[in-house]
Amino acid sequence: MNCFVTGASGFVGAHLVQELRARGHRVKALRRPGADLRDLAGVDCEWVAGDLLDRPGLAAAMRGCDWCFHVAACYRLWLRDYREMYSVNVEGTRQVLRAAADAGCARIVYTSTVGCLGRATERAGAVRPADETCEAPAHQMTNHYKLSKWRAEEVAREFAAQGHPVVIVNPSAPVGPRDVKPTPTGQIVVDYLRRALPAYLDTGLNWVHVRDVAVGHCLAAERGRVGERYILGHAQGNWTLAEAFAVLAEITGLPAPRVRIPYSLALAAACVNEGWARLTRTPPRAPLAGVRMARYKMFFNPAKAIRELGLPQTPPRQAFADAVAWFCAHGYA
Repeated sequence: MNCFVTGASGFVGAHLVQELRARGHRVKALRRPGADLRDLAGVDCEWVAGDLLDRPGLAAAMRGCDWCFHVAACYRLWLRDYREMYSVNVEGTRQVLRAAADAGCARIVYTSTVGCLGRATERAGAVRPADETCEAPAHQMTNHYKLSKWRAEEVAREFAAQGHPVVIVNPSAPVGPRDVKPTPTGQIVVDYLRRALPAYLDTGLNWVHVRDVAVGHCLAAERGRVGERYILGHAQGNWTLAEAFAVLAEITGLPAPRVRIPYSLALAAACVNEGWARLTRTPPRAPLAGVRMARYKMFFNPAKAIRELGLPQTPPRQAFADAVAWFCAHGYA
């Protein structure tokens, strides 16, 4: 297949490009000026300079492509001005999907996030992971990133409802090698290795190997049902932060932090931290958006993707081991 990929220089996008090439597909990747291409050094793909908002240019670049993967997004938990985030994540998605439809792509895979789904429910101390049927109202989007992605997913669902071949994937928390920037999840591993985590919040995530997420995108193009969304996560990957740190302690031999910070204290500290960030014009160490997300355990059930797509299930422990090995080998710790 001829494939067009946006966001190819990102963590998931780079792994997706490599997976597509490994499967014998041809790849044309959109590149913005100044993009960090270290993750794709030596990978055989065609680069196209362009802009997410340039619909005619995108359509021309996509002409002849069978599949379009829209992975690009502005993923920041803090910005001085969030207008660019909404422009990229919402309007950019609209223009990419329109361009893919104009170009006649037979399958369009849109990369959303589990943050757009409803929350896991907790009763009597037991947490029931959320699945694709758990709808979330806009007011549950506790920060600009989640709200912008929620609006973008609404755009994708509208396109599917209009008859366009759109499939939505919702990755959980990818971990693994070649996290160059690194992502917020990768930064947790880096901070652990640097002994920069004296304490932690009582929260949880669904951890998944980034390669499984890349494979899940390919499977969504091959087997996904139009208009459906699929959680790309791990069935056994719902770990609290304390459980994730216990695994990192086993892998690295470094002791895990033992002090748990009350949510109210973390929220107050983040407010102060963001106030100082606005004065100094430097990103906060602990963004308020991140603390607000940590209030709820982001546990998810990927059974649908496993059943319908055949999503692989690499053990999350292997994902952490691969991440640790890569970060150590490349001087991050």
